[in-house]
Amino acid sequence: MRVAVVPGADGAGLLRTLGSGGAPAGQVEHVPDLASAIAERDRRDQVRWVWPATAACYPPLLRAGVRVARCHDLALTEALLLGSEGRPDEPSSLAGAAARLPGGPVQLPPERPPRSAQDALFEPGQDDVAGQAAEQVMTALAAVHADQLRRIAATEQVGKFSLLAAAESAGGLAAAEMTAAGLPWRADIHDALLTEVLGSRPPATAGPQLRPPRLAELAAQISAAIGATRPVNPDSPAQLLRALSAGGVRVSSTRSAELRTVQHPVIPLLLEYKELSRLHAAYGWAWLDSWVADGRFRPEYLVGGVVSGRWASRGGGALQIPKLLRRAVVADEGWVLVVADAAQLEPRVLAALAGDKAFAAAAASGDLYAALAGAFDGDRAKAKVALLSAMYGGAGGEAGQLLAVLRRRFPAAAAFVESAAVAGQEGRVVRSVLGRTCPPPSARWRALTGEADADGEQQAGRASRARGRFTRNFVVQASAADWALVLIAALRPLLAGLAADGGPRAELVFFQHDEVIVHCRAGQAAAVTAAVSEAAARATKLIFGNTRVTFPMTAAVVACYADAK
Repeated sequence: MRVAVVPGADGAGLLRTLGSGGAPAGQVEHVPDLASAIAERDRRDQVRWVWPATAACYPPLLRAGVRVARCHDLALTEALLLGSEGRPDEPSSLAGAAARLPGGPVQLPPERPPRSAQDALFEPGQDDVAGQAAEQVMTALAAVHADQLRRIAATEQVGKFSLLAAAESAGGLAAAEMTAAGLPWRADIHDALLTEVLGSRPPATAGPQLRPPRLAELAAQISAAIGATRPVNPDSPAQLLRALSAGGVRVSSTRSAELRTVQHPVIPLLLEYKELSRLHAAYGWAWLDSWVADGRFRPEYLVGGVVSGRWASRGGGALQIPKLLRRAVVADEGWVLVVADAAQLEPRVLAALAGDKAFAAAAASGDLYAALAGAFDGDRAKAKVALLSAMYGGAGGEAGQLLAVLRRRFPAAAAFVESAAVAGQEGRVVRSVLGRTCPPPSARWRALTGEADADGEQQAGRASRARGRFTRNFVVQASAADWALVLIAALRPLLAGLAADGGPRAELVFFQHDEVIVHCRAGQAAAVTAAVSEAAARATKLIFGNTRVTFPMTAAVVACYADAK
Protein backbone atom coordinates (compact mmCIF):
# COMPACT_ATOMS: atom_id res chain seq x y z
CA MET A 1 0.00 0.00 0.00
CA ARG A 2 1.21 3.49 -0.86
CA VAL A 3 0.03 6.55 1.05
CA ALA A 4 0.90 10.10 0.05
CA VAL A 5 1.94 12.47 2.84
CA VAL A 6 1.91 16.26 2.95
CA PRO A 7 3.06 17.77 6.27
CA GLY A 8 1.27 20.92 7.35
CA ALA A 9 1.55 23.48 10.10
CA ASP A 10 1.59 22.71 13.83
CA GLY A 11 2.06 18.95 13.40
CA ALA A 12 -1.02 18.44 11.21
CA GLY A 13 -1.00 17.13 7.66
CA LEU A 14 -2.75 15.35 4.82
CA LEU A 15 -2.80 11.65 3.89
CA ARG A 16 -4.16 10.03 0.74
CA THR A 17 -4.11 6.39 -0.30
CA LEU A 18 -2.69 5.74 -3.78
CA GLY A 19 -3.71 2.88 -5.97
CA SER A 20 -2.26 0.99 -8.91
CA GLY A 21 0.06 3.14 -10.96
CA GLY A 22 0.13 5.81 -8.28
CA ALA A 23 -3.31 7.21 -9.02
CA PRO A 24 -5.32 8.43 -5.99
CA ALA A 25 -7.52 5.67 -4.57
CA GLY A 26 -9.24 7.56 -1.80
CA GLN A 27 -10.16 10.95 -0.48
CA VAL A 28 -7.70 13.35 1.10
CA GLU A 29 -7.63 12.79 4.86
CA HIS A 30 -6.91 15.77 7.11
CA VAL A 31 -5.18 14.63 10.31
CA PRO A 32 -4.50 16.96 13.26
CA ASP A 33 -1.55 14.87 14.48
CA LEU A 34 0.39 13.60 11.48
CA ALA A 35 3.00 11.68 13.50
CA SER A 36 0.37 9.72 15.43
CA ALA A 37 -1.63 9.00 12.28
CA ILE A 38 1.45 7.68 10.46
CA ALA A 39 2.51 5.58 13.46
CA GLU A 40 -0.95 4.00 13.75
CA ARG A 41 -1.20 3.27 10.02
CA ASP A 42 2.35 1.88 9.89
CA ARG A 43 1.55 -0.57 12.70
CA ARG A 44 -1.64 -1.71 10.97
CA ASP A 45 -0.56 -1.95 7.33
CA GLN A 46 2.57 -2.42 5.26
CA VAL A 47 2.76 1.14 3.98
CA ARG A 48 5.24 2.80 1.66
CA TRP A 49 4.94 6.48 2.48
CA VAL A 50 5.15 8.79 -0.52
CA TRP A 51 6.42 12.25 0.35
CA PRO A 52 8.28 15.14 -1.29
CA ALA A 53 11.61 14.65 0.49
CA THR A 54 12.65 12.50 3.44
CA ALA A 55 15.11 15.15 4.60
CA ALA A 56 12.18 17.51 5.23
CA CYS A 57 9.38 15.13 6.19
CA TYR A 58 11.06 12.48 8.35
CA PRO A 59 12.97 14.43 11.06
CA PRO A 60 9.78 15.81 12.68
CA LEU A 61 8.45 12.24 12.88
CA LEU A 62 11.69 11.03 14.47
CA ARG A 63 11.51 13.82 17.04
CA ALA A 64 8.00 12.59 17.85
CA GLY A 65 9.36 9.05 18.33
CA VAL A 66 7.91 7.69 15.08
CA ARG A 67 9.87 5.55 12.65
CA VAL A 68 8.62 4.17 9.35
CA ALA A 69 9.71 1.02 7.57
CA ARG A 70 9.70 2.26 3.96
CA CYS A 71 9.04 5.29 1.83
CA HIS A 72 9.20 6.69 -1.69
CA ASP A 73 11.32 9.83 -1.62
CA LEU A 74 10.12 11.87 -4.57
CA ALA A 75 13.19 14.15 -4.71
CA LEU A 76 15.75 11.32 -4.54
CA THR A 77 13.83 9.28 -7.12
CA GLU A 78 13.48 12.27 -9.43
CA ALA A 79 17.24 12.84 -9.28
CA LEU A 80 17.85 9.23 -10.34
CA LEU A 81 15.37 9.53 -13.20
CA LEU A 82 16.78 12.85 -14.40
CA GLY A 83 20.23 11.31 -14.44
CA SER A 84 18.97 8.34 -16.45
CA GLU A 85 17.28 10.71 -18.90
CA GLY A 86 20.40 12.83 -19.39
CA ARG A 87 19.09 15.84 -17.45
CA PRO A 88 21.03 15.70 -14.17
CA ASP A 89 21.18 19.48 -13.72
CA GLU A 90 17.42 20.02 -13.64
CA PRO A 91 15.79 20.50 -10.22
CA SER A 92 14.58 17.30 -8.56
CA SER A 93 12.26 19.00 -6.07
CA LEU A 94 8.49 18.51 -6.11
CA ALA A 95 8.06 21.92 -7.72
CA GLY A 96 10.61 21.11 -10.43
CA ALA A 97 9.09 17.71 -11.12
CA ALA A 98 5.56 19.14 -11.24
CA ALA A 99 6.63 21.77 -13.75
CA ARG A 100 7.85 19.02 -16.10
CA LEU A 101 4.69 16.92 -16.01
CA PRO A 102 3.29 15.92 -19.42
CA GLY A 103 0.20 17.88 -20.36
CA GLY A 104 1.11 20.96 -18.39
CA PRO A 105 2.42 21.62 -14.90
CA VAL A 106 0.48 21.23 -11.68
CA GLN A 107 0.60 24.66 -10.08
CA LEU A 108 2.10 24.85 -6.60
CA PRO A 109 1.90 27.67 -4.08
CA PRO A 110 5.12 29.57 -3.38
CA GLU A 111 7.33 27.98 -0.75
CA ARG A 112 7.93 29.93 2.43
CA PRO A 113 10.72 29.32 4.92
CA PRO A 114 9.54 27.20 7.87
CA ARG A 115 9.46 28.73 11.34
CA SER A 116 11.91 26.08 12.54
CA ALA A 117 14.23 23.98 10.40
CA GLN A 118 12.51 21.21 8.47
CA ASP A 119 9.27 21.39 10.47
CA ALA A 120 6.98 21.85 7.49
CA LEU A 121 7.01 22.32 3.76
CA PHE A 122 4.51 25.16 3.45
CA GLU A 123 3.38 27.47 6.23
CA PRO A 124 1.26 30.36 4.92
CA GLY A 125 -0.03 32.70 7.56
CA GLN A 126 -3.78 31.94 7.49
CA ASP A 127 -5.36 28.57 8.14
CA ASP A 128 -7.63 28.63 5.08
CA VAL A 129 -4.74 29.55 2.79
CA ALA A 130 -2.61 26.86 4.41
CA GLY A 131 -5.31 24.30 3.71
CA GLN A 132 -5.53 25.29 0.07
CA ALA A 133 -1.75 25.15 -0.27
CA ALA A 134 -1.57 21.68 1.25
CA GLU A 135 -4.33 20.44 -1.09
CA GLN A 136 -2.36 21.73 -4.08
CA VAL A 137 0.80 20.04 -2.84
CA MET A 138 -1.11 16.76 -2.44
CA THR A 139 -2.42 17.01 -6.02
CA ALA A 140 1.07 17.67 -7.35
CA LEU A 141 2.57 14.92 -5.20
CA ALA A 142 0.19 12.26 -6.51
CA ALA A 143 0.66 13.37 -10.12
CA VAL A 144 4.46 13.43 -9.92
CA HIS A 145 4.56 10.07 -8.17
CA ALA A 146 2.41 8.47 -10.88
CA ASP A 147 4.65 10.02 -13.53
CA GLN A 148 7.74 8.63 -11.79
CA LEU A 149 6.29 5.12 -11.75
CA ARG A 150 5.60 5.43 -15.47
CA ARG A 151 9.15 6.58 -16.18
CA ILE A 152 10.66 3.84 -14.03
CA ALA A 153 8.65 1.27 -15.98
CA ALA A 154 10.15 2.67 -19.19
CA THR A 155 13.79 2.21 -18.09
CA GLU A 156 15.95 -0.43 -19.77
CA GLN A 157 16.09 -2.72 -16.72
CA VAL A 158 12.92 -2.03 -14.78
CA GLY A 159 13.59 -4.46 -11.95
CA LYS A 160 17.05 -3.15 -11.20
CA PHE A 161 16.11 0.51 -11.47
CA SER A 162 13.10 -0.10 -9.21
CA LEU A 163 15.46 -1.65 -6.66
CA LEU A 164 17.76 1.36 -6.96
CA ALA A 165 14.91 3.81 -6.37
CA ALA A 166 13.64 1.84 -3.37
CA ALA A 167 17.14 1.54 -1.90
CA GLU A 168 17.83 5.25 -2.43
CA SER A 169 14.65 6.08 -0.52
CA ALA A 170 15.63 3.63 2.24
CA GLY A 171 18.98 5.38 2.35
CA GLY A 172 17.16 8.65 2.97
CA LEU A 173 15.42 7.09 5.97
CA ALA A 174 18.71 5.70 7.29
CA ALA A 175 20.44 9.06 6.86
CA ALA A 176 17.76 10.90 8.85
CA GLU A 177 17.83 8.20 11.54
CA MET A 178 21.63 8.43 11.84
CA THR A 179 21.41 12.19 12.28
CA ALA A 180 18.73 11.77 14.94
CA ALA A 181 20.67 9.06 16.80
CA GLY A 182 24.06 10.73 16.48
CA LEU A 183 27.50 9.18 16.62
CA PRO A 184 28.62 8.79 20.27
CA TRP A 185 31.32 11.40 20.84
CA ARG A 186 33.27 12.22 23.99
CA ALA A 187 33.95 15.95 24.00
CA ASP A 188 36.38 15.62 26.92
CA ILE A 189 38.51 13.11 25.03
CA HIS A 190 38.42 15.26 21.89
CA ASP A 191 39.58 18.26 23.90
CA ALA A 192 42.38 16.23 25.49
CA LEU A 193 43.55 14.96 22.10
CA LEU A 194 43.68 18.48 20.69
CA THR A 195 45.56 19.70 23.76
CA GLU A 196 48.02 16.83 23.42
CA VAL A 197 49.03 17.70 19.84
CA LEU A 198 48.30 21.46 19.65
CA GLY A 199 48.78 22.69 23.17
CA SER A 200 46.21 24.53 25.24
CA ARG A 201 43.16 26.06 23.62
CA PRO A 202 43.64 29.74 22.69
CA PRO A 203 41.38 32.06 24.72
CA ALA A 204 38.10 32.79 23.00
CA THR A 205 38.71 36.52 23.37
CA ALA A 206 42.08 36.36 21.62
CA GLY A 207 40.62 36.52 18.12
CA PRO A 208 40.70 34.04 15.26
CA GLN A 209 44.35 34.69 14.28
CA LEU A 210 45.94 33.46 17.51
CA ARG A 211 47.53 30.06 16.95
CA PRO A 212 47.58 27.23 19.46
CA PRO A 213 51.01 26.92 21.17
CA ARG A 214 52.37 24.11 18.99
CA LEU A 215 51.44 25.88 15.74
CA ALA A 216 52.97 29.12 17.00
CA GLU A 217 56.14 27.23 17.93
CA LEU A 218 56.34 25.57 14.51
CA ALA A 219 55.77 28.90 12.74
CA ALA A 220 58.73 30.40 14.59
CA GLN A 221 60.90 27.36 13.83
CA ILE A 222 59.98 27.56 10.12
CA SER A 223 61.07 31.20 9.98
CA ALA A 224 64.35 30.35 11.71
CA ALA A 225 65.04 27.30 9.53
CA ILE A 226 64.99 29.35 6.33
CA GLY A 227 66.81 32.30 7.87
CA ALA A 228 63.94 34.74 7.44
CA THR A 229 64.62 38.24 8.73
CA ARG A 230 60.98 38.66 9.75
CA PRO A 231 58.30 36.14 10.82
CA VAL A 232 56.86 34.09 7.96
CA ASN A 233 53.18 33.20 7.90
CA PRO A 234 53.02 29.49 6.95
CA ASP A 235 49.30 29.90 6.18
CA SER A 236 50.08 32.26 3.28
CA PRO A 237 51.31 30.25 0.26
CA ALA A 238 52.56 33.36 -1.55
CA GLN A 239 54.52 34.65 1.45
CA LEU A 240 55.85 31.19 2.21
CA LEU A 241 57.03 30.62 -1.38
CA ARG A 242 58.91 33.92 -1.36
CA ALA A 243 60.54 33.11 1.96
CA LEU A 244 61.49 29.59 0.83
CA SER A 245 63.02 30.95 -2.36
CA ALA A 246 65.02 33.53 -0.42
CA GLY A 247 66.23 30.72 1.82
CA GLY A 248 67.39 28.62 -1.12
CA VAL A 249 64.44 26.21 -1.26
CA ARG A 250 63.21 26.03 -4.86
CA VAL A 251 59.62 24.76 -5.12
CA SER A 252 56.75 25.82 -7.38
CA SER A 253 54.03 25.28 -4.77
CA THR A 254 53.56 24.55 -1.09
CA ARG A 255 51.69 21.29 -1.71
CA SER A 256 52.83 18.51 0.60
CA ALA A 257 53.58 16.14 -2.28
CA GLU A 258 56.09 18.59 -3.78
CA LEU A 259 57.61 19.56 -0.44
CA ARG A 260 58.41 15.90 0.26
CA THR A 261 60.68 15.81 -2.79
CA VAL A 262 63.00 18.44 -1.23
CA GLN A 263 65.80 17.82 1.27
CA HIS A 264 65.96 20.73 3.72
CA PRO A 265 65.58 21.08 7.51
CA VAL A 266 62.48 23.25 7.04
CA ILE A 267 60.52 20.54 5.22
CA PRO A 268 59.61 18.33 8.24
CA LEU A 269 58.55 21.47 10.11
CA LEU A 270 56.34 22.60 7.24
CA LEU A 271 54.74 19.19 6.84
CA GLU A 272 53.97 18.96 10.55
CA TYR A 273 52.56 22.49 10.52
CA LYS A 274 50.31 21.75 7.56
CA GLU A 275 48.97 18.57 9.15
CA LEU A 276 48.27 20.17 12.53
CA SER A 277 46.87 23.32 10.94
CA ARG A 278 44.37 21.24 8.95
CA LEU A 279 43.36 19.41 12.12
CA HIS A 280 42.88 22.69 13.99
CA ALA A 281 40.90 24.31 11.17
CA ALA A 282 38.69 21.34 10.31
CA TYR A 283 38.24 19.51 13.64
CA GLY A 284 39.53 21.85 16.31
CA TRP A 285 37.75 23.42 19.25
CA ALA A 286 35.44 25.46 17.04
CA TRP A 287 34.27 22.22 15.38
CA LEU A 288 33.75 20.64 18.77
CA ASP A 289 31.63 23.57 19.94
CA SER A 290 29.55 23.55 16.74
CA TRP A 291 28.97 19.86 16.12
CA VAL A 292 29.00 17.92 19.39
CA ALA A 293 26.14 18.26 21.88
CA ASP A 294 24.87 15.92 24.58
CA GLY A 295 27.57 13.39 23.77
CA ARG A 296 26.62 13.05 20.11
CA PHE A 297 27.94 14.20 16.74
CA ARG A 298 24.97 14.75 14.42
CA PRO A 299 25.99 15.56 10.85
CA GLU A 300 23.54 15.89 7.98
CA TYR A 301 24.11 13.15 5.43
CA LEU A 302 23.42 13.76 1.74
CA VAL A 303 22.20 10.56 0.08
CA GLY A 304 23.62 10.27 -3.43
CA GLY A 305 25.58 13.46 -2.81
CA VAL A 306 28.31 12.34 -5.22
CA VAL A 307 27.58 11.49 -8.87
CA SER A 308 28.68 7.90 -8.28
CA GLY A 309 25.97 7.47 -5.66
CA ARG A 310 28.30 7.71 -2.71
CA TRP A 311 27.03 9.77 0.19
CA ALA A 312 28.33 13.17 1.18
CA SER A 313 27.71 15.26 4.28
CA ARG A 314 26.80 18.88 4.84
CA GLY A 315 29.11 20.39 7.44
CA GLY A 316 31.12 18.61 10.07
CA GLY A 317 33.24 16.53 7.69
CA ALA A 318 31.48 13.36 8.84
CA LEU A 319 32.98 11.18 6.11
CA GLN A 320 36.58 12.24 6.80
CA ILE A 321 37.01 11.77 10.54
CA PRO A 322 40.79 11.81 11.24
CA LYS A 323 42.24 8.66 12.77
CA LEU A 324 43.40 10.62 15.81
CA LEU A 325 39.87 11.75 16.65
CA ARG A 326 38.38 8.28 16.31
CA ARG A 327 39.58 7.87 19.89
CA ALA A 328 36.76 10.28 20.86
CA VAL A 329 34.10 7.98 19.38
CA VAL A 330 33.26 5.90 22.46
CA ALA A 331 30.20 3.76 23.10
CA ASP A 332 27.92 4.52 26.04
CA GLU A 333 28.46 2.55 29.22
CA GLY A 334 27.14 -0.99 28.76
CA TRP A 335 27.06 -0.50 24.98
CA VAL A 336 29.51 -1.31 22.18
CA LEU A 337 30.23 -0.28 18.62
CA VAL A 338 29.99 -2.92 15.92
CA VAL A 339 32.27 -1.60 13.18
CA ALA A 340 31.96 -3.53 9.92
CA ASP A 341 33.38 -2.90 6.48
CA ALA A 342 33.37 -4.73 3.18
CA ALA A 343 36.79 -6.10 2.33
CA GLN A 344 38.13 -5.02 -1.09
CA LEU A 345 34.65 -4.00 -2.20
CA GLU A 346 35.33 -2.38 -5.57
CA PRO A 347 37.58 -5.17 -6.96
CA ARG A 348 34.95 -7.72 -5.93
CA VAL A 349 32.26 -5.65 -7.62
CA LEU A 350 34.33 -5.67 -10.82
CA ALA A 351 34.66 -9.44 -10.58
CA ALA A 352 30.88 -9.82 -10.26
CA LEU A 353 30.15 -7.33 -13.05
CA ALA A 354 32.58 -8.74 -15.57
CA GLY A 355 31.49 -12.37 -15.44
CA ASP A 356 35.15 -13.43 -15.80
CA LYS A 357 35.12 -17.00 -14.44
CA ALA A 358 38.79 -17.07 -13.41
CA PHE A 359 38.51 -13.65 -11.80
CA ALA A 360 35.26 -14.58 -10.05
CA ALA A 361 36.88 -17.75 -8.71
CA ALA A 362 39.68 -15.65 -7.23
CA ALA A 363 37.15 -13.24 -5.74
CA ALA A 364 35.47 -16.14 -3.95
CA SER A 365 38.42 -16.25 -1.54
CA GLY A 366 39.03 -14.13 1.52
CA ASP A 367 41.92 -12.04 0.18
CA LEU A 368 41.30 -11.15 -3.45
CA TYR A 369 44.75 -9.68 -4.06
CA ALA A 370 46.45 -12.75 -2.61
CA ALA A 371 44.26 -14.98 -4.78
CA LEU A 372 45.30 -13.02 -7.88
CA ALA A 373 48.98 -13.04 -6.93
CA GLY A 374 49.59 -16.28 -8.83
CA ALA A 375 49.29 -14.35 -12.09
CA PHE A 376 52.09 -12.04 -10.89
CA ASP A 377 54.72 -14.53 -9.71
CA GLY A 378 53.11 -14.73 -6.30
CA ASP A 379 53.50 -11.00 -5.62
CA ARG A 380 50.33 -9.71 -3.88
CA ALA A 381 51.43 -6.08 -4.16
CA LYS A 382 51.78 -6.37 -7.93
CA ALA A 383 48.34 -7.94 -8.19
CA LYS A 384 46.88 -5.01 -6.27
CA VAL A 385 48.62 -2.44 -8.49
CA ALA A 386 47.39 -4.20 -11.64
CA LEU A 387 43.80 -4.36 -10.44
CA LEU A 388 43.72 -0.76 -9.26
CA SER A 389 45.26 0.32 -12.59
CA ALA A 390 42.47 -1.49 -14.43
CA MET A 391 39.80 0.30 -12.40
CA TYR A 392 41.37 3.75 -12.22
CA GLY A 393 43.16 3.97 -15.56
CA GLY A 394 46.81 3.92 -14.47
CA ALA A 395 48.98 2.69 -17.33
CA GLY A 396 52.42 4.26 -16.83
CA GLY A 397 55.64 2.51 -15.84
CA GLU A 398 55.32 -0.77 -13.99
CA ALA A 399 51.55 -0.31 -13.69
CA GLY A 400 51.24 -0.61 -17.48
CA GLN A 401 53.24 -3.83 -17.53
CA LEU A 402 51.18 -5.32 -14.71
CA LEU A 403 47.97 -4.24 -16.41
CA ALA A 404 49.05 -6.10 -19.55
CA VAL A 405 49.42 -9.28 -17.47
CA LEU A 406 45.93 -8.75 -16.03
CA ARG A 407 44.47 -8.37 -19.51
CA ARG A 408 45.98 -11.66 -20.61
CA ARG A 409 44.94 -13.66 -17.55
CA PHE A 410 41.52 -12.09 -16.97
CA PRO A 411 40.37 -10.78 -20.37
CA ALA A 412 36.69 -10.40 -19.54
CA ALA A 413 37.39 -8.25 -16.47
CA ALA A 414 39.82 -6.07 -18.39
CA ALA A 415 37.43 -5.77 -21.33
CA PHE A 416 34.59 -4.66 -19.06
CA VAL A 417 36.38 -1.57 -17.77
CA GLU A 418 37.99 -0.89 -21.16
CA SER A 419 34.58 -0.77 -22.81
CA ALA A 420 33.42 1.74 -20.19
CA ALA A 421 36.49 3.86 -20.88
CA VAL A 422 35.82 3.79 -24.62
CA ALA A 423 32.21 4.84 -24.03
CA GLY A 424 33.43 7.83 -22.04
CA GLN A 425 35.99 8.82 -24.66
CA GLU A 426 33.25 8.74 -27.29
CA GLY A 427 31.01 11.01 -25.23
CA ARG A 428 28.52 8.31 -24.23
CA VAL A 429 27.18 7.68 -20.72
CA VAL A 430 27.66 4.56 -18.62
CA ARG A 431 25.53 3.12 -15.84
CA SER A 432 25.98 1.26 -12.58
CA VAL A 433 24.70 -2.27 -12.15
CA LEU A 434 21.32 -0.91 -10.94
CA GLY A 435 21.11 1.88 -13.49
CA ARG A 436 22.56 4.98 -11.84
CA THR A 437 23.79 7.06 -14.79
CA CYS A 438 26.95 9.13 -15.05
CA PRO A 439 26.56 12.77 -16.14
CA PRO A 440 26.75 13.36 -19.90
CA PRO A 441 29.76 15.29 -21.20
CA SER A 442 29.54 19.05 -20.81
CA ALA A 443 29.12 21.47 -23.69
CA ARG A 444 32.70 22.61 -23.08
CA TRP A 445 33.93 19.01 -23.40
CA ARG A 446 32.05 18.56 -26.66
CA ALA A 447 33.42 21.82 -28.02
CA LEU A 448 36.94 20.92 -26.93
CA THR A 449 36.88 17.44 -28.42
CA GLY A 450 35.54 18.87 -31.67
CA GLU A 451 38.63 21.03 -32.26
CA ALA A 452 40.44 20.29 -35.52
CA ASP A 453 43.83 22.11 -35.34
CA ALA A 454 46.98 20.59 -33.83
CA ASP A 455 46.70 22.36 -30.49
CA GLY A 456 43.02 21.51 -30.33
CA GLU A 457 43.74 17.85 -31.04
CA GLN A 458 46.11 17.66 -28.09
CA GLN A 459 43.56 19.26 -25.76
CA ALA A 460 40.81 17.07 -27.19
CA GLY A 461 42.92 13.97 -26.58
CA ARG A 462 43.57 14.90 -22.98
CA ALA A 463 39.89 15.66 -22.38
CA SER A 464 38.82 12.43 -24.05
CA ARG A 465 41.24 10.32 -22.01
CA ALA A 466 40.20 12.06 -18.79
CA ARG A 467 36.55 11.27 -19.42
CA GLY A 468 37.51 7.69 -20.27
CA ARG A 469 39.22 7.35 -16.89
CA PHE A 470 36.10 8.78 -15.23
CA THR A 471 33.66 6.38 -16.90
CA ARG A 472 36.05 3.43 -16.39
CA ASN A 473 35.94 4.05 -12.66
CA PHE A 474 32.27 5.09 -12.57
CA VAL A 475 30.89 1.69 -13.57
CA VAL A 476 32.78 0.06 -10.69
CA GLN A 477 32.51 2.74 -8.02
CA ALA A 478 28.83 3.44 -8.71
CA SER A 479 28.03 -0.28 -8.66
CA ALA A 480 29.89 -0.56 -5.34
CA ALA A 481 27.76 2.33 -4.08
CA ASP A 482 24.65 0.43 -5.25
CA TRP A 483 25.75 -2.61 -3.24
CA ALA A 484 26.44 -0.56 -0.11
CA LEU A 485 23.10 1.23 -0.45
CA VAL A 486 21.17 -2.04 -0.69
CA LEU A 487 23.18 -3.30 2.29
CA ILE A 488 21.88 -0.34 4.32
CA ALA A 489 18.33 -0.91 3.07
CA ALA A 490 18.53 -4.57 4.13
CA LEU A 491 20.17 -3.81 7.48
CA ARG A 492 17.53 -1.34 8.72
CA PRO A 493 14.70 -3.87 9.19
CA LEU A 494 17.10 -6.45 10.63
CA LEU A 495 18.21 -4.01 13.32
CA ALA A 496 14.59 -3.01 13.97
CA GLY A 497 13.79 -6.66 14.57
CA LEU A 498 16.34 -6.80 17.37
CA ALA A 499 14.22 -4.34 19.37
CA ALA A 500 11.43 -6.88 19.74
CA ASP A 501 12.45 -7.53 23.37
CA GLY A 502 11.33 -4.02 24.25
CA GLY A 503 14.80 -2.79 25.18
CA PRO A 504 16.70 0.09 23.56
CA ARG A 505 17.13 -0.44 19.85
CA ALA A 506 20.44 -1.05 18.13
CA GLU A 507 21.19 2.13 16.18
CA LEU A 508 22.94 2.54 12.87
CA VAL A 509 25.06 5.61 13.69
CA PHE A 510 27.58 5.86 10.85
CA PHE A 511 27.92 4.91 7.17
CA GLN A 512 30.90 5.68 4.96
CA HIS A 513 31.15 4.14 1.49
CA ASP A 514 31.73 0.52 2.57
CA GLU A 515 31.72 0.83 6.36
CA VAL A 516 28.92 0.86 8.91
CA ILE A 517 28.90 1.43 12.65
CA VAL A 518 26.08 0.15 14.84
CA HIS A 519 25.75 1.30 18.46
CA CYS A 520 24.10 -1.42 20.51
CA ARG A 521 23.91 -2.98 23.95
CA ALA A 522 26.85 -5.27 24.64
CA GLY A 523 24.55 -8.29 24.73
CA GLN A 524 23.32 -7.54 21.19
CA ALA A 525 26.77 -7.48 19.57
CA ALA A 526 26.65 -11.02 18.22
CA ALA A 527 23.15 -10.54 16.79
CA VAL A 528 24.14 -7.22 15.19
CA THR A 529 27.25 -8.77 13.65
CA ALA A 530 25.09 -11.55 12.20
CA ALA A 531 22.59 -8.99 10.91
CA VAL A 532 25.34 -7.10 9.07
CA SER A 533 26.53 -10.32 7.42
CA GLU A 534 22.98 -11.26 6.47
CA ALA A 535 22.38 -7.80 5.00
CA ALA A 536 25.54 -8.16 2.90
CA ALA A 537 24.37 -11.55 1.62
CA ARG A 538 20.96 -10.12 0.73
CA ALA A 539 22.53 -7.18 -1.10
CA THR A 540 24.76 -9.52 -3.10
CA LYS A 541 21.85 -11.78 -4.01
CA LEU A 542 19.56 -8.91 -5.02
CA ILE A 543 22.16 -7.18 -7.17
CA PHE A 544 24.33 -9.96 -8.61
CA GLY A 545 22.16 -13.06 -8.30
CA ASN A 546 23.98 -16.38 -7.86
CA THR A 547 27.49 -15.01 -8.28
CA ARG A 548 30.52 -16.94 -7.10
CA VAL A 549 32.01 -13.71 -5.80
CA THR A 550 31.80 -13.27 -2.06
CA PHE A 551 31.43 -9.93 -0.27
CA PRO A 552 32.70 -10.57 3.26
CA MET A 553 32.07 -8.03 6.00
CA THR A 554 34.90 -7.75 8.51
CA ALA A 555 33.38 -6.81 11.86
CA ALA A 556 34.97 -5.67 15.11
CA VAL A 557 33.14 -5.23 18.41
CA VAL A 558 34.82 -2.40 20.30
CA ALA A 559 34.18 0.23 22.91
CA CYS A 560 36.14 2.84 20.94
CA TYR A 561 36.13 3.40 17.16
CA ALA A 562 39.92 3.74 17.09
CA ASP A 563 40.27 0.14 18.29
CA ALA A 564 38.39 -1.29 15.30
CA LYS A 565 41.40 -1.17 12.95
